[in-house]
This record gives sequence, C-alpha cells and structure tokens, in this order.
Amino acid sequence: MRCPNCGGRSIGRVGSEQYYCWDCCVEFNTARGAVRIYHLDPGGDLVAAAEYQGEAASVLIGPTHERRR
Repeated sequence: MRCPNCGGRSIGRVGSEQYYCWDCCVEFNTARGAVRIYHLDPGGDLVAAAEYQGEAASVLIGPTHERRR
C-alpha cells in the first residue's frame, strides 16, 4: 500500500480501514471505496485535508500578506 498524499510506503494501520503515513504524517481511511486524508493538529485532533488547506490559505491571505503588496 502507498500513501495517497506522498506515495510513501511507510504505512501503519491505526484502525479498521484507517492508516497513518510516517513519511508525511497524515492519517487516511479507505471507507466506502473513497480515500479521505486527515492532518493532525497540534492538539491531536484530526482535521480533514480540505479544511486544513482552507485554513492555510486564509493565513496567507491575512492582513500581513496584504500589506506586503
């Protein structure tokens, strides 16, 4: 099995159809034929990759970034 995020092979099983990639530090599951990727936040909670990317984008668009233009 390969990680759907980075393609690495350092995969560990953490639950039923749930896996963890030691190369890029994401957790993913393969339920119902779909692959869902999650990032771990500093508190240990799982955040869906789409939500994580949205938060990262909002940080880059914040007031500090706008002042640099």
